[in-house]
Amino acid sequence: MVMDKGLSIRQVEDMIDSAAPHIDIVKLGWATSFVTPNLKEKLAVYKSAKIPVYFGGTLFEAFVVRNQFEDYQRLIDTYGLEYAEVSDGSVDMPEEIKCDYIRILAQQVRVLSEVGSKDETKIIAPYKWIALMKAELEAGAWKVIGEAREAGNVGLFRSSGEVRQGLVEEILTQVPFKDIIWEAPQKAQQVWFVKLLGANVNLGNIAPHEIIPLETIRLGLRGDTFGHFLNDKTRKRWKLSK
Repeated sequence: MVMDKGLSIRQVEDMIDSAAPHIDIVKLGWATSFVTPNLKEKLAVYKSAKIPVYFGGTLFEAFVVRNQFEDYQRLIDTYGLEYAEVSDGSVDMPEEIKCDYIRILAQQVRVLSEVGSKDETKIIAPYKWIALMKAELEAGAWKVIGEAREAGNVGLFRSSGEVRQGLVEEILTQVPFKDIIWEAPQKAQQVWFVKLLGANVNLGNIAPHEIIPLETIRLGLRGDTFGHFLNDKTRKRWKLSK
């Protein structure tokens, strides 16, 4: 999942030209879509490349907090979107209410549901992450997203950007990894998840200029994972670390 934080139409065209085969879906970060000029034209460029787009969860929250959920639904239809994100990273939303929104939107589009807080002081226990993810998948979410923000320093990660390894490993004991998109904007985070879960791990909040570098990490064509996908005999012969 690539993070578009306000790319121009020309920048989108350039990104598609250089990296389209490696993009599965694009998020228009937080509520940037609301202030993006020529939004319809920009979305048309993505559509012509058959790349699905969705509005960031903060825009959903901005509508909900103003009691304008139905307006948000109409907005999705107006722009012909097939995906939507439900999140509660900026508002205190009861889980049952969040799941209700997921159920409603799941009848309209594919729903990505974000778990975790944008507040770095709010630490959610692993058992709670698991309960939230399972409940939101059961409510109809297509994928659940592990929160990290665009900087990768909250939620799944410590303020330093270090992975909360115990949290991730505990989540994986009960939630299938295919159902999770891990926000991992930093290279070290991407490397960690690729080594843990393999080349096809679902990663999100990838900056446009990091799409090609990430693909080389997935394929073992960058120093960070160069030896990871080689067999033990080859690594030993060339004295390569894993």
